[in-house]
Amino acid sequence: MDSQEDTSMDQYWDSIRKNVCRKCIDGDGKGACRLPIDESCGLDKFFPEIVQTVTAVQSDSFQDYVVALRARICANCEHQYADGVCRKRDTLECALDRYLPVVIDIIESVKLSSVVATQHGPI
Repeated sequence: MDSQEDTSMDQYWDSIRKNVCRKCIDGDGKGACRLPIDESCGLDKFFPEIVQTVTAVQSDSFQDYVVALRARICANCEHQYADGVCRKRDTLECALDRYLPVVIDIIESVKLSSVVATQHGPI
């Protein structure tokens, strides 16, 4: 990953922390996670892959994002069984699934801002 991609990834993560982590039921209200030490947040653990997957989807259909994320992220998560069932997702314990519409919107918004800034200078 080059420094431009690092900066971009930082922009995505900062926006997620501000708009999702601060409001997450597993957080402290300030953006810090309060999950038990032996658990990890799927958003944090798979974040670069989530951003790459969302930004690669070219569709207005929410379901297309879901299919892409299930194939790339969930299929590689230890909580999903081989048959596609995920106990974390089914019990709303997966932050990615719980906040999926917001996560997609944030990533697409940061992507759009980045494209506009590249074409026309900072907004």
